[in-house]
Amino acid sequence: MGRWTEAPAAGGGASALRSAGPPPTPLPLPGTTPGCEALMASSDEDGTNGGGPEAGEEKEATGKRRRLGVLATAWLTFYNIAMTAGWLVLAIAMVRFYMEKGTHRGLYKSIQKTLKFFQTFALLEIAHCLIGIVPTSVLVTGVQVSSRIFMVWLITHSIKPIQNEESVVLFLVSWTVTEITRYSFYTFSLLDHLPYFIKWARYNFFIILYPVGVAGELLTIYAALPYVKKSGMFSIRLPNKYNVSFDYYYFLLITMASYIPLFPQLYFHMLRQRRKVLLGEVFVEKDD
Repeated sequence: MGRWTEAPAAGGGASALRSAGPPPTPLPLPGTTPGCEALMASSDEDGTNGGGPEAGEEKEATGKRRRLGVLATAWLTFYNIAMTAGWLVLAIAMVRFYMEKGTHRGLYKSIQKTLKFFQTFALLEIAHCLIGIVPTSVLVTGVQVSSRIFMVWLITHSIKPIQNEESVVLFLVSWTVTEITRYSFYTFSLLDHLPYFIKWARYNFFIILYPVGVAGELLTIYAALPYVKKSGMFSIRLPNKYNVSFDYYYFLLITMASYIPLFPQLYFHMLRQRRKVLLGEVFVEKDD
C-alpha cells in the first residue's frame, strides 16, 4: 500500500500496503539531536505505533542515537535530501514526458530506471531500524518497504503488457507526490526548521493521494491477472523434487484481498493523527 504509514522508517521514516507508508510536533528527548527528536515522533503519526517500539526498545534506540550522535543525524539528513531530490527528478521527468508526448503510453518505460533505483534504495530504511537510529519496528518497516518493491519489480517490471495501463500512472503520481512530501518533511525536521506548509501538506495530501495510490495498485494487479494466469509466471507446479507448489495467480488474489481490512484501518488512523497534529485534538483510548 501507500507509504503514509511508515513515517519513521526513512529518516528517523509504509502499498499494498509504504501507500501505507503518515509526524506530530516532536517532543524533545534527553540526549537526542534535534533531527532525531523530530523523527522519533513520527512513529505515533502513521500507524506504526501499533507495531512500533515499546518503552524498552525506544530507550535502547535512544541510547544508540546518543552514541552515534552527529554521525547518525548527518547520515539521515543526507539520506532524506537524496531521496527528496530523487523523487523530484522523477516528478520532473514525468511532467516533461507528458508535455512532450501528450500521452501516458511509454511513461513507465521512460522513468523506470529512476523509479527502480530510488524505490529499491529505500531498503536502507530497514537497516536504519536494525541499527537503532530509527525507533521503529523492523517488521513493520520491512513489510511497508517490500510492498512497494513488490509493485515495482514483481508486478510492473515483470509484466510488461501492463506498463501502459492508466492505473500505473495513478500509483506513480500518488507515490511521487507522497515521497516528495514525506522526505522533505524528514529533511526539514532533521534540520530543526520545519515550514508549516510542509507539515500541512504531510497531513492533508494523503486524504486524496492514499486512496488514489491504493486504487492504482489494485487496478494494476487486477490488469496483470490474465497474463499471470495464462503464462504461469513465478508459479511452481507439482510434481517437483521439492514437493512444493505455488500459484502466483492466487497469491495476487490474496494480496488484493488483504487491502480490504488494511486500508480502512490505516486510513482512519491517519485521519485521527491529522486531527491530533493540526487541530490539537486529544484521543484517549478506552479500556476494554
